[in-house]
Amino acid sequence: MELYNQTSTYRSVKVIYSHVLRRVYIPKAGKAEKRGLSIPSLEDKLVQLMVKKLLEKIFESDFLDCSYGYRPGLSCHQAINDLDKTMMTKPINYVVEVDIRKFYDNVSHYWLQRCLEERISDPNLLWLVRRLLKSGIIEEGQYIGNKVGAQQGSIASPLFSNIYLHYVLDLWFGKIFKSTARGYVRLTRFCDDFVVCCESRKDAEEFLALLEERLEKFNLEVAEDKTKIVKMGRIAWKRWRRGGDKPGSFTFLGFTHYCSTSRRGKFIMGHKTSKDNLRRKLKETRDWLKRIRNQVKLKEWWQVLKAKLAGHYRYFGISGNFHCLKQFYNQTLSLAFKWINRRSQKKSMNWRQFLNYLEVNPLPRPRICHNLYTLSPVS
Repeated sequence: MELYNQTSTYRSVKVIYSHVLRRVYIPKAGKAEKRGLSIPSLEDKLVQLMVKKLLEKIFESDFLDCSYGYRPGLSCHQAINDLDKTMMTKPINYVVEVDIRKFYDNVSHYWLQRCLEERISDPNLLWLVRRLLKSGIIEEGQYIGNKVGAQQGSIASPLFSNIYLHYVLDLWFGKIFKSTARGYVRLTRFCDDFVVCCESRKDAEEFLALLEERLEKFNLEVAEDKTKIVKMGRIAWKRWRRGGDKPGSFTFLGFTHYCSTSRRGKFIMGHKTSKDNLRRKLKETRDWLKRIRNQVKLKEWWQVLKAKLAGHYRYFGISGNFHCLKQFYNQTLSLAFKWINRRSQKKSMNWRQFLNYLEVNPLPRPRICHNLYTLSPVS
């Protein structure tokens, strides 16, 4: 109780918290529609950060090992590593890829409060969370109230989603569904993105049916166009090698996961950058080069390009994905050469001069930053 029972702190918070956020829109990855982000003021960020730290101290010990999203010391690469180890060491034959339709927009304030009350009894902290959830937004000069959903862009929203899905999904899966499953099942979740590995197809189909009923109770629904059951695993790979149907694939955390073959002819779980992500990253690089080429000198934006490539490798540089990293590197070189020569009507350098410039100012080469093909955990 001493951790969050600080009445004087909450009284000061009531004075500085404004309850109003500014709404902006950013392009949604791979889609024509835009994603709405709520931008808090500096004072609001301080309040949200305090609430986040308090709730983390309370709930972190309760979260299950299947949850990896926005938790201290955990990352998306560990979630992918967990998925890889499950596919390689367990009798998995089917994977359920699930997408929750507009999760952040449909989080029920009532049920989230009920989840928080499972571990918190202090009315001051619960009041503050209610104010965070019901913060209105300013859009085109108009005030819009918020009666449902967790504001994307808020510091505390990822933690709210973890708490919500901990009770709605994780505990239900572990205590109810898993105990009645016919074979082995495993849930891997990163915030609102999750997949379920199943040994039996009946378990996979039953999970989807029960999940729809479960989510409907908590004001959520499954996006049917993005949810599917994929046949894959060691047995499906063996049948394919003998002339059967090719196993399926699914997308999770920006990677396409599929059945592959090692250099020794054994089954391995393949991972590569999804086509949508690779296309989007190349488009972002092209648009940035086109915009920056005449604004600053080459030696200045070249350093930024180095950082962009290094950041791309740090996220997408996992085992089995070297080909996509090399493809991104080669196409980035082509784009850089193209837009260097579009700064004026006269060509700045030919290809040989460009290669000489690369020798003096090399760009980071593709490299694997996260080794999944090992029994040791990914850091």
